Amino acid sequence: MSLRDSVDRSLGDAIHRVWPKIQRYGAIGPRHRRARDFGHFGDGSMIGFPTAVVFGEGRISIGDGTSIGPYASMSAGMPIHAEARGEPIIVIGDRCTLGKGIGIVGHDRIDIGDDIWTGHYCYISDQNHGYENLDEPIGTQMWHNDPVSIGSGSWLGHGAIVLPGARVGRHTVIAAGAVVTKGVYPDNCVLAGVPARIVKQL
Repeated sequence: MSLRDSVDRSLGDAIHRVWPKIQRYGAIGPRHRRARDFGHFGDGSMIGFPTAVVFGEGRISIGDGTSIGPYASMSAGMPIHAEARGEPIIVIGDRCTLGKGIGIVGHDRIDIGDDIWTGHYCYISDQNHGYENLDEPIGTQMWHNDPVSIGSGSWLGHGAIVLPGARVGRHTVIAAGAVVTKGVYPDNCVLAGVPARIVKQL
């Protein structure tokens, strides 16, 4: 083994030994200085390290006993309002377990109830760009906001997407990869497909 290989292996071993401690101490908990930036950060809650993007914390409320996985992206409002405080835009309830890589992008209101679990890489947003003007790129057209709510006790499978205007009932399953569009969905059902539709109601 060459000297370079030996150094590389030693450095790799050191990183693997240290990384769990970095994740532990880098996580945001209710007594962490970063938690003070949030509108509310509940007892026993945690945001895993590292995060991807988090801004607008002053308008994000997290309940008690909620766990948010690493690589999360959470934003409330526009970047220019990142330091603003006031009425919450994103409300996450108690005892939720939100998976790695979740994205929650709120501009009007996103209500995530209590006891909600998700798989990895789910995405929830209350804003879409307009696309009516055929002479302008979609990304530069004025956006449209429509509040989103997800009822308590629900489950979102891996990669599920919830779009503006979706009102999802309590104790509802959103299947992996499903795209829930604007509409009111009842309690105790299973949503699947693109766009999602009710495939079972209990």
